[in-house]
Amino acid sequence: MATKDIVFIALFAAIIAALGLLPAIPVVGIPAPITAQTLGVMLAGSILGPKRGALAVLVFLVLVLAGLPLLAGGRGGVEHFIGNSGGFLVGWFFGAYVIGFILKNFISDSQVNIRAHFIIFIACFLGGICVVYLPGILWIARNTGSSIFDVYLGSLVFIPGDLVKAVIAMLVTVAVRRVYPIALK
Repeated sequence: MATKDIVFIALFAAIIAALGLLPAIPVVGIPAPITAQTLGVMLAGSILGPKRGALAVLVFLVLVLAGLPLLAGGRGGVEHFIGNSGGFLVGWFFGAYVIGFILKNFISDSQVNIRAHFIIFIACFLGGICVVYLPGILWIARNTGSSIFDVYLGSLVFIPGDLVKAVIAMLVTVAVRRVYPIALK
């Protein structure tokens, strides 16, 4: 792995951590908070590509697992992986990979036209919402004994904010591609 790749991975792990400085918003009746950190996951996948994006998330998750308080609200430690947020945290890794995979296969590294905007948004929606929610919903249902359908319905409260994050990720990704096209790896 080139030094440049390592720097990009570390940078995006730091971006995800920095987004954790924004306070988590607890939702009544839902055992996982709304955070800005999924925006960092979307950006890692859409700017770095599948491998580097997923590795950036993995570096971040290993640091959280080691106990560093990098999650929103200054949280960290193994309890967050076995607690109700654990499925979402695992989903971040796969979400970043899926976003990068879609972009790597459907647009060129320097493409910034309307088609690219649409594909970036769809990739962020599929990877950053659908892929992240799947293990999150299953994990909460298992941990709480609730039905998957009930947890799914409860998680719908997160969709509007995550759609806004997908739009922001798309706009930032397009801006970065215009100024500094990074090869998707």
